Amino acid sequence: MSQLSRLTSIDVLRRMTPSELRALSEEIREFLVDAVSKTGGHLGPNLGVVELSIALHRVFDSPKDRLVFDTGHQSYVHKILTGRTDFSALRKRGGISGYPARSESIHDIVENSHASTALSWAEGIARANRIKGLTDRSVVAVIGDGALTGGMSWEALNTIADEDDTRLIVVINDNGRSYEPTIGGLAHHLDALRTARGYEKFLDWGKRTLKKGGTPGNMAYDALHGLKKGVKDVIAPQGFFENLGIKYIGPVDGHDPIAVEFALTRAKAFGGPVLVHVITEKGRGYRHAENHVADRFHAVGVIHPETGLPVAPSRFGWTSVFAEEMVKVARKRADVVGITAAMLHPVGLAPMREEFPDRVFDVGIAEQHAVTSAAGLAFGGMHPVFAVYATFLNRAYDQLLLDVALHKAPVTFMLDRAGITGDDGASHNGMWDLALMRTVPGIRVAVPRDGDELVAQFHEALDEDGGPTLVRYPKGSLPEALPAQRSIGEGYDRVDVLSEAQGEEGARRVLVVGLGPFAPTAVAVGKTLAGRGEHVTVVDPRWVLPHSPTLIDLASAADLVVHIEDGLVDGGIGDSLRDELARRGSATQVACFGIPKDFHTTASRAQLIEDFGLTPEAIVASVGTDA
Repeated sequence: MSQLSRLTSIDVLRRMTPSELRALSEEIREFLVDAVSKTGGHLGPNLGVVELSIALHRVFDSPKDRLVFDTGHQSYVHKILTGRTDFSALRKRGGISGYPARSESIHDIVENSHASTALSWAEGIARANRIKGLTDRSVVAVIGDGALTGGMSWEALNTIADEDDTRLIVVINDNGRSYEPTIGGLAHHLDALRTARGYEKFLDWGKRTLKKGGTPGNMAYDALHGLKKGVKDVIAPQGFFENLGIKYIGPVDGHDPIAVEFALTRAKAFGGPVLVHVITEKGRGYRHAENHVADRFHAVGVIHPETGLPVAPSRFGWTSVFAEEMVKVARKRADVVGITAAMLHPVGLAPMREEFPDRVFDVGIAEQHAVTSAAGLAFGGMHPVFAVYATFLNRAYDQLLLDVALHKAPVTFMLDRAGITGDDGASHNGMWDLALMRTVPGIRVAVPRDGDELVAQFHEALDEDGGPTLVRYPKGSLPEALPAQRSIGEGYDRVDVLSEAQGEEGARRVLVVGLGPFAPTAVAVGKTLAGRGEHVTVVDPRWVLPHSPTLIDLASAADLVVHIEDGLVDGGIGDSLRDELARRGSATQVACFGIPKDFHTTASRAQLIEDFGLTPEAIVASVGTDA
């Protein structure tokens, strides 16, 4: 009988012998490779935390003791250990989430899958326990070394260090990587802790040698042992954490279940804030992940488990278009530099760094710093390009507003994964940026409809030197190119006419506006309305903020504007257009279609589009006919 099939409860896990635990670890890895290869998901991070997750559940009593996972994509093993072993619909509608989810289990707490938040969550929970007198329980925050590059983690550590009687354990899952190798001063500090074993060897030598010297030798050894902390600080500067007021345990081999369990037991018994430094290997136990240089299979699609190769290689995508064009631009313009927040490969800046390593900067998981640094680079005469997932720009809104826009800094933001993403759950839908950008004075926002337009609008953004620009595009493969029948206006005021049809005399005049990836949907809507005899013009405004005078004139001449966007419908671009028309005294009606203001459950993009009524059929039914 396999150890995994025996695992009917945590009590069974706690009764397992060391040899059984090792067998269980291997079985869990085999399970993960088999299951995730069929669905896609975060494989590498979970292969690296098998022994750590087992030890956490053996030492702590979840959910009485609270386990808080930073980011949460490394929680698959935690799910398995708490009874969720049906991975057949992982990250799909009706299946288990790729992140912790309260709806799935009482063992899950934080559903937000943005990094560097776990320490603040854990500190708040631990403080609540203390206030309520619940001294019989602990709170454990599991955070990767990459997430420690986020400033919020250090804000939390500053508070945690001042709470001597708070039963809080911080577990650093240190694999030296976020997506790729972790960068910055903290990473170098952890490297020193990870590799400097010299002081232990030195003390072992002293014990063996000096104790042979009788009383004088014993006295010398005692003196040396008394200096242990000082020696430790010189050879391995872990005193950094202890000087904050947080006890440090480690480094611990994260793949030695007994060593990890012993360290966690010590931390639990301490009774105050403790930091346990655990060394793990991302992709552990799966050769193809271990040998994957870019990110050790951080996240994969459906793959062949025997080879690690994708079952259906993805088509050329939006990110690839940007990646290629960024290199071409860099060859021509020495002032253009790239910035990433620990996502060099996912956002497409890796090719530029290969060719121009001194002009691409990875700041770690620190979006706020990235944006303000970009403002400084712009002041210094550069044109920074910050490539980032749309959902992560939310974290740097204040810096975009007051450091970039207020100072009219020529910074270009390239927002990947904008709009509906679906399978990564509520916190990864890039649906908030357009509504937020409405509030930023002076910013210009583009939403390209295809790869050709992405290239064109990227160049237009780089030519802007009077303030920030933002270009947003969705996740996934490129659509077929959608050429304009004609264009009206020039530059930022240009509007592309995608189709138009003369209707019956006296029929309603309808302007259908399709932003970016919804341009084909707009064309389909226009075709159906035209078939009913209505006057229809379908346009792509290209630069959607501020509204171009060309678009305002077209909308003012229409009876109805149908506005479709891959962003928040409440407070979005359609709402903004309606407000602008109202200010001008226009009687034009505006029907807005977009993403409802809610936190949307895991599902595919196609399923969510249907849910939101964003299919051509649903939109046509909603706007009705000119009765």
